[in-house]
Amino acid sequence: MNTPSADASSVRIGALAPLTRPGWAEAGRHLLAGLELAAGEVNDTGGIGGRPLELVVRDTAADPEKAAAAVDELAGLGVAALAGEYHSVVARAAAARADALGLPYLCSSAVLDALTEQPADWVARLAPAQSRGWRIYADFLLGAGHSRIAVAAQPSVYWASGTRILRDHLTVIDLDMGTLTPADVCDELAGNGATALLLLVGHPDPAVPIVQAVRRDPRLSEILIGAPAGQPEFAGWASALGDDGAGIPFLRYLPERLGPLGARVETALRERLAEAPSFVAFEGYDTITVLAEVLRSQGVDRAGIAKSWPHVAVEGTRGRIRFSRTPGIGVWQWAWPPIQVADRDPAEPGRFRILHTG
Repeated sequence: MNTPSADASSVRIGALAPLTRPGWAEAGRHLLAGLELAAGEVNDTGGIGGRPLELVVRDTAADPEKAAAAVDELAGLGVAALAGEYHSVVARAAAARADALGLPYLCSSAVLDALTEQPADWVARLAPAQSRGWRIYADFLLGAGHSRIAVAAQPSVYWASGTRILRDHLTVIDLDMGTLTPADVCDELAGNGATALLLLVGHPDPAVPIVQAVRRDPRLSEILIGAPAGQPEFAGWASALGDDGAGIPFLRYLPERLGPLGARVETALRERLAEAPSFVAFEGYDTITVLAEVLRSQGVDRAGIAKSWPHVAVEGTRGRIRFSRTPGIGVWQWAWPPIQVADRDPAEPGRFRILHTG
């Protein structure tokens, strides 16, 4: 094993993640675990041409302005590329700034289609576009007999984009969580004919109180609750809701079965996190795996890294990763990662069931 020497100048990658509130810190912790695991493995196998790979981590706390400032700082620190971020509105700010500065950015988890307003040569993305994932979720709902749904939504570019996607396939009734309480939501559901309620809101609040209110309302025993953004994937959801958190379908970006690399990484991530790794942790690992391969072939020249996006062909934990130009999406896109609709099994909430794939 050719471990890079400690005195070699490092190759630095800036890593963005929401690690404190109001960011979804649990997702940020999983993302960072994947980034760090992959970086450690790169260094255990010789680093980048004998130089250690160093992650320079910055907490975005779900704040677009903080993220843009972090991109400026990291660019000044001489990072070769940027990685990470979970929240779409934050990644959008980071992507715009990185593209303006000429700093390569491989976005790990954010799904908003319009990650950049204009086509961007410097930005690539691993997560599937929201239009693809949420269309698959709409297909699942239709297949399960739910064509008239209610969405409990907070104001956000991300939630508004998701609602538009759903409206292309389903009859959607809007419930504005800027004005409604969980009890109001129950009253609305009891009279509007919707057979499903989708949570397009933050976690834990108001998502947890809404679930608890609906589960306890005898008028709504037949209502399906869904959370397409993936909240039930995380242990914090199960801890907050217990049995009430089961049977709530969500999107996750994993194959039905992991291959040998994915299985090995899953074991290592589970040990690092002391819990089952989410799909976000795999996204983090794959991000560094791709960047390390690019750095080995292109060196640390930023322009060379960006020009390499269309030539990437890297085996990740969830399949072979390649980037292409996809209609309607301005960044280099992996088209596509595997997508599942899953839920926590009501008979065993610690176990996930795969309900639909796309």
